[in-house]
Amino acid sequence: MSNTAQPSHSPSTDSASLPRCVRVCQNRTCKKQGAADVLAAFAALLVPDVMVTASGCLGQCGNGPMVLVLPEMVWYSGVQPNEVPLLVEQHLLGAQRVKQMLYYRFHPQG
Repeated sequence: MSNTAQPSHSPSTDSASLPRCVRVCQNRTCKKQGAADVLAAFAALLVPDVMVTASGCLGQCGNGPMVLVLPEMVWYSGVQPNEVPLLVEQHLLGAQRVKQMLYYRFHPQG
């Protein structure tokens, strides 16, 4: 398994002009942790101009289900299906990260 690092963005990249995408890991460990239900919960909530896709391994096994929001590179870990509406409302529609769900490794709280 590889360890996925958070890539840096070029200063010339305007993330507002890039299409938004939510990737939900569907690899072995995340799948065992309920990632298929998380993906289904996202698919049930249609968000304008946001593509939701199943992803292969995101390299953070054991911390899932993992959700990656692009192009912002915001990582969420341990996402449960009942938390998806909050993530959609607060992050995707309201442009505010859901702090309690952020993946500590890429988004330290302290």
